[in-house]
Amino acid sequence: MASSVGIGLGGDGCANAHEVAPFTERPTRCPPDQGIRSLNFPLERARAGAVRTVHPLAQVKEVRIISDLHLLGPADPKGGLPTAAKTEVDRPQEATAASKVSPARPDEAVAVVPTTTEETIRGALGRISGSDLRTRPSMGRKLLALLAIMGPGLIVMVGDNDAGGITTYAQAGQAYGVSLLWLFLLLLVVLYVAQEMVARLGSVTGVGHGRLIRERFGRFWAAFSVFDLFLLNFLTLLTEFIGVDLALSYLGVSPFISVPLAAVAMVLMVVSGELYRWERFMYVLIIVSLLVIPLMLLTPVHWGQVVHGTLLPTVKGGLTSTAMIFIIGIVGTTIAPWQLFFQQGNVIDKHIGTRWTNYERADTLIGSVVTNVAGGAVMIAAAFAFAHTALSGKSSNALAIARGFGHYIGPAAGVIFAIILLEAALIGAATVTVSTSYALGDLFGLSNSLNTKVRDAKGFYASYMALVVIAAGVVLIPSLPLGLINLGVQVLAGILLPSALGFLVLLCNDRELLGPWVNSPWVNTLASLIVALLLQLSLVLTVATVYPSVNVTILTLATGIIVLGSTATVALVQRARAGRWTANPADLERRKDWLTPRDVLMTKPAMSKGRRFVLSVLRVYLVIAMVLTAVSFARLAGH
Repeated sequence: MASSVGIGLGGDGCANAHEVAPFTERPTRCPPDQGIRSLNFPLERARAGAVRTVHPLAQVKEVRIISDLHLLGPADPKGGLPTAAKTEVDRPQEATAASKVSPARPDEAVAVVPTTTEETIRGALGRISGSDLRTRPSMGRKLLALLAIMGPGLIVMVGDNDAGGITTYAQAGQAYGVSLLWLFLLLLVVLYVAQEMVARLGSVTGVGHGRLIRERFGRFWAAFSVFDLFLLNFLTLLTEFIGVDLALSYLGVSPFISVPLAAVAMVLMVVSGELYRWERFMYVLIIVSLLVIPLMLLTPVHWGQVVHGTLLPTVKGGLTSTAMIFIIGIVGTTIAPWQLFFQQGNVIDKHIGTRWTNYERADTLIGSVVTNVAGGAVMIAAAFAFAHTALSGKSSNALAIARGFGHYIGPAAGVIFAIILLEAALIGAATVTVSTSYALGDLFGLSNSLNTKVRDAKGFYASYMALVVIAAGVVLIPSLPLGLINLGVQVLAGILLPSALGFLVLLCNDRELLGPWVNSPWVNTLASLIVALLLQLSLVLTVATVYPSVNVTILTLATGIIVLGSTATVALVQRARAGRWTANPADLERRKDWLTPRDVLMTKPAMSKGRRFVLSVLRVYLVIAMVLTAVSFARLAGH
């Protein structure tokens, strides 16, 4: 609905209002005394599309923004907004003590409050306004809306097929043929379920993933999660620059030229201060990533073996600790903790509110299919390219794999793989680094938006540039164990994933936070199964590391029975509590007007014994799993 906006002057209130002409893109108001929250919101992001004024404001410092005008009370008798609804802008000379609204906490992270009213979203492929879908929209308008919304889901998924991922898929095909293809069917479901939950968190709360962990679990767990993410992302960024080095080395370019040029390109992608421009760079890379299909078709594929490997879970040579490292590596490169922080932050950055949740779900599903098909194509290409050759059964680095394609399939195949590797490295580096900057902004309360100019978000862009420069410098150090670093990053991601998903499931069941948008019983059951399977993989790897002679197949079957039993228990409990598998119809109706109450983000909930126990178990698990994984990799490096 269209509305006018009151501009009030005063750092802690909404007094001395001045009217601004009506607009229909995004209604804005000051926070009321109760009910709905607000967050500090830089004016530059307002100019980027979240809020628009029609007259200059000379000494503007910040704008407070909030949604759902009708929830703020009756309209002012003199006309205009309800008396509780005004937008404040700092202007010290006109400040007043009449304000009744407390200022936001100094450490609050920047976020856009989701809205169920009219808004305009601009993406790389177009723009869409809520008014465009007010009546029964045609299929054409729905498609245009999807194209405008698309971005966070598709980019995070393709970004997940980074240089390390492409290399890991090729190594798995080289070592195990197509016997691990069945993993992609499972990972398609895992990927969609996890990323749909995080996209829903972003659209409903308007708050980044790191800040939600901080507010709901405390600063320790927030710092723990962000530090783990920072370490993993830095190591991942190393693999991206390793990918740039190896890809362009195949084409005859020195790493002392290729790596610095890639670092400069990554910085130039983000400095425009416009999210939709950054998205366009990502879409160019996504188009290039489709070269995996011609690469696969150039190899002599036996489609019967492909179908068998996809539908029947087997492992060539049987389950061993080395095979488990590859399986966890594939899981870790297909879904990683950084994706949770990236997509939630990107959904907020793009102003995707609850009105657009179903479109963002479609975006996420499309991305899930694209990334798993691409990963499977690389594994298939490597499996048949190197079958019955000197490279079969080995685990080579990306440069050796590119040379193998060039030698056994033809020069064109080698060049195509090198181009795919370069594209994967660039899109992986861009998304991983942005996710780190989002997470650091959440933890330290910094402005963290790609819609903000560099001068207005110095911390956000400084962290991005520092990561890029340091990682690029480290990669140029001679004699780095490139292949081991790559596989280690993927396995570390797989080990950290259960804890990341554990926090995600707890947040998505927080009714104070999400209200009617909490997980339905069937989603909780599926999420519990996913977390249990990931814990099982880590447990099997841990036991196989400590006791190398153990029968990994029997151990996997035994722990699998425990996984199925625990999942069945969760399912029965969820069904008994809710009385149904799907969301409550009353909740579906309430979703149209729901916004996260402000008080929820200002107070930490009481820690129950059950939640404290789960968090303690996660802490012990992470320490033991990472130590034993380090031992396993030390043995692997010695061979």
